[in-house]
Amino acid sequence: MELRQLAYFVAVCEELSFSRAATRSFISQSAISHQIARLERDLGVTLFERSTRSVVPTDATTRLLPLAKQMLSLESAIRAAVRASGPRIRLAANMSFATRSLSAIAGARAAHPGAEIEFVIKPFRQRIQAVADGDCDLALIRGSVDQPGLEVEKLWVEDLVIATATAHPLAGRQDVVLSELSAYPLLLPPESEQVLLHNVVRGAFADLPSGPVYGPPIPPDHTATMELINRPDAWTILYADSQTEGIATLRLARGPLRVPVSAVVRADIRRSPILTTLLAALHSA
Repeated sequence: MELRQLAYFVAVCEELSFSRAATRSFISQSAISHQIARLERDLGVTLFERSTRSVVPTDATTRLLPLAKQMLSLESAIRAAVRASGPRIRLAANMSFATRSLSAIAGARAAHPGAEIEFVIKPFRQRIQAVADGDCDLALIRGSVDQPGLEVEKLWVEDLVIATATAHPLAGRQDVVLSELSAYPLLLPPESEQVLLHNVVRGAFADLPSGPVYGPPIPPDHTATMELINRPDAWTILYADSQTEGIATLRLARGPLRVPVSAVVRADIRRSPILTTLLAALHSA
């Protein structure tokens, strides 16, 4: 048994998809399937019931998952404990934050030439846990998080866009009002996977006499843009930086929907001059 196998196992448990777990882990789907199969052989159990449509955890998986997370958390704690005490910062984010993060990192390094600032790609849950464990110094997230021991500092606000297929009746419009969208199904991932977007929608429709008409949830292994192509009568909400060719975007007549982007840091750690400079650079980038 290897720690990387446990990391892949946790990824499959959380994504319930070998393909998404592979993308999250930056390896091929065949490689992650091979490593999970090796883990199953080592343990002498079946961890997932697989079919062409679903991945279902077994009873053995339920027992193993909390232990696997403890092992991975311990690994992060060990790395943090022996990390060099020099001027070093680890910033956890995803690729959608790369351009702004790298600009801020360049500014912070100019102010602190001897600093080492790492940009680490991690999924949302792992970003938060890495800060809590001390493996990373800050994480960038959309929305907020309420977790003991962590502080959230708002950095900037991102616009959201209304997206439809180019064949949608409203696709030729420059702007639209929410009441017009109520006539068409809204496609979103399940709320358990995208709490932030669901909260934004509820807030936007709160003052209207009726809310949106929800279409079927977007399956975990599908993309919103592909669902729009298959459902040209529907609409969805996308982050402005995730627009796709072939998909029409519309502005809301009364102004865009918006979500905050925040930095998450440990509450019990005194901020170093480098971290302070990096946060200021992220504010202004």
